[in-house]
Amino acid sequence: MEISHIEHIGIAVPNLEEAIKYYENVLGLKCYKKEVVEDQKVTTAFFKVGDTKIELLEATSPDSTIAKFIEKNGGRGGMHHMAFAVEDGVAEALAEAEEKGIKLIDKAPRKGADGLQIAFLHPKSTEAVLTELCEDPSKK
Repeated sequence: MEISHIEHIGIAVPNLEEAIKYYENVLGLKCYKKEVVEDQKVTTAFFKVGDTKIELLEATSPDSTIAKFIEKNGGRGGMHHMAFAVEDGVAEALAEAEEKGIKLIDKAPRKGADGLQIAFLHPKSTEAVLTELCEDPSKK
């Protein structure tokens, strides 16, 4: 698996609009995109910091992974996952990770926010960090 860079850091937030205000008004970043990802039951907002993105995630349903994460975190948000861009493709990276004994959440790549193909590795086998592998099909 060849990782080129940190693609983004995913941060769960209970209120997307309030979180956007913090990133824009305090940190001086600019939200360049908001997107609803229906199958993940989230609304996302993206910011660029150099080559890395910050992805804010707000639940659109109480049964979503993000809603459950925030509930477990006492109603507060926090860092949800770290995403890495893989050069050799998500499918290939998944196969390599599984071959090395890593537990997979996703057995195959799926569509994610911001036009990416994504897949998650289980935090029980990734040093307790939910790890996302990403590939941008438009750069192939």
